[in-house]
Amino acid sequence: MDLELRHLRTIRAIDEAGSLTKAATALGLAQPALSAQLKRIERALGGRLFDRGPAGVRPTPLGEFVLSRARVVLPAMSALRQEAEEFTRSWHEVRGFRLGGTHGPLLGGLVDRLADSHPGAPVTTHISWSERELAALVADARLDFALIGTCGASTPPLDDQLEWREIAADPVFVMLAADHPLAARPEVELARLADQAWTDVPGDGCFGDCFTAACARAGFTPSCVYETDVASCVHLVQVGRAVGLCRATFPPTEGLVTRPLAGDPLSWRHLVGWHPQGPARSAADTVVTQAAAAHQAAADRAPSYVRWRSERADARA
Repeated sequence: MDLELRHLRTIRAIDEAGSLTKAATALGLAQPALSAQLKRIERALGGRLFDRGPAGVRPTPLGEFVLSRARVVLPAMSALRQEAEEFTRSWHEVRGFRLGGTHGPLLGGLVDRLADSHPGAPVTTHISWSERELAALVADARLDFALIGTCGASTPPLDDQLEWREIAADPVFVMLAADHPLAARPEVELARLADQAWTDVPGDGCFGDCFTAACARAGFTPSCVYETDVASCVHLVQVGRAVGLCRATFPPTEGLVTRPLAGDPLSWRHLVGWHPQGPARSAADTVVTQAAAAHQAAADRAPSYVRWRSERADARA
């Protein structure tokens, strides 16, 4: 494993916190995950960095040596990034778009619209299941914008460092095989799916916990949840192996239907984030506008969502 700046930040965080538990909280990680990461770093450096005891952790001689170098390297890299941002701060024309996104149709729609509206500006993409990873890449100036989703009203990652703009908020729908007994219903009560296996895409937000809580309110605990990629989720639904959770904008797909969940127990917010002092901030309004247009186009192509919005509009009229 090659040593990276994030590893030095981890070592510094452990030293400052004085314990792995406190450092894990500060870093937004589970304590076992931080312990495993520390072991990998120690193997890469050739020895233990911290002695652990009842009072917490203390740096070993090797740990003190590494920390002394980290105290030089990390501020230097931070200064370099700040100077680079200042160097590019005077840019007023869009030179390119480095986009990060999770699964879903909006990233493709955004790429298409930016390529049309700025044909001379290259568009590159980076995909990750992790909203936190994408936010960190934007904070480190390795991406210009992150297009992510959050469950309900939950706070997006690194909200104290990045500026986030909500594009839209959608209900979460259920995917059913076209011949499923409930497929003909205009909406489906969650409790009617208590005996089903489920499939969903992975992520590091709170959606899994929110789904479990919604099921508990409906009187059951999911017996099985397959976390996998979108194509595999679709296949499992099509063959009747599971029912799936999806965004309301999920496009029409052969062999399955999407239906609202009665009472809208789950929701999903689409967000675009960028660094407020980064050079890409001058293009933020453009990206937000085009992302909103991509969402609207996706919503208009989803028949179940069109009906859902029409019914809500009629109810308010």
